[in-house]
Amino acid sequence: MNDDDLLGALLRRVSRSFYLTLRVVSSDVRRPIGLAYLLARAADTIADTALIGRADRLKHLELFREALRESEAGPLRAISEALAGPQQIAAERELLTRLQQAFALLRSLSSSDQSLVRGVVLTLTDGMVMDLGTFPGEDEGRLVALQTRADLDRYTYYVAGCAGEFWTDIHMAHRSSLAGWDREAMRQRGVRFGKGLQMTNVLRDLPKDLRIGRCYLPQQELDALGLQPADLLDPAAVVKVKPLLHSLLALTLEHYQEGWAYTHQIPRREIRMRLACVWPLFIGLKTLALLARSPNLLDPGVVIKIPRGAVYGMMARSLAMIGSDATLNRYYRRLWQNVAVSE
Repeated sequence: MNDDDLLGALLRRVSRSFYLTLRVVSSDVRRPIGLAYLLARAADTIADTALIGRADRLKHLELFREALRESEAGPLRAISEALAGPQQIAAERELLTRLQQAFALLRSLSSSDQSLVRGVVLTLTDGMVMDLGTFPGEDEGRLVALQTRADLDRYTYYVAGCAGEFWTDIHMAHRSSLAGWDREAMRQRGVRFGKGLQMTNVLRDLPKDLRIGRCYLPQQELDALGLQPADLLDPAAVVKVKPLLHSLLALTLEHYQEGWAYTHQIPRREIRMRLACVWPLFIGLKTLALLARSPNLLDPGVVIKIPRGAVYGMMARSLAMIGSDATLNRYYRRLWQNVAVSE
């Protein structure tokens, strides 16, 4: 199978909604961005292979990181042999068997793009290592929380915020229209953008994560409310934990404000880059509005999901608005206020 298939059909099968974003970005950044996503997805598959014990997952994740740092093929064979068999999802199993091809594709990039891809994937895997090192295995019957708000902030940087830095660097390396950007200011806005998207995931997935031993709500702040992580398994605890949930919703909205400031700085002629930022931002805000209006964020029976038709409708609407800062801003303010009022 060729590289086009690796970054085409296979990436589409493992990437869920990201594939839509990847298809809209400019062709000169599509390859490194797609490969970075594919490598991160492979690492995430290693970290999430539940039929393998947590210690073994950590071991193979470190082998993957070693291969990434040293550009060594040896560890990749060991990973494929150990993990492809137990992997029950066909697309993810194929991804693990094609790691050597993905690394060969990485070596074909320019040295600067290679460095950026390696850097972001290593940072993303820092978050996976943090997850595996902090939380118990899914079948251990224990529930552990992050200790502080700073730990939560570090986690959201590792698993999403760093992607904002990468996104900025890779576009600035390839798109001359961004030459006037203040790189550090935009990198920091990109970090906040990514953190906002990840905080949305944290809040949406709270009931599911609690039931596999993971509590991303800080222990320190639960203590102040007289709660333990295990208390959150009872949906009735939402009454006591609401102040913390409202605080985290407000923080997430602040991150989105920086994400919007980032998007607003993209030149109007960079239509593809604008769309690639507008879509996750608008979808995220719509999801956040559902979270803010949810009767109970601790109830596993409450499903927070935007219908696919609504997503496609938003994407179509954004195509008509993308060239107008004023129209985009009005739509963004409406979405933001829907969250703020509900919250």
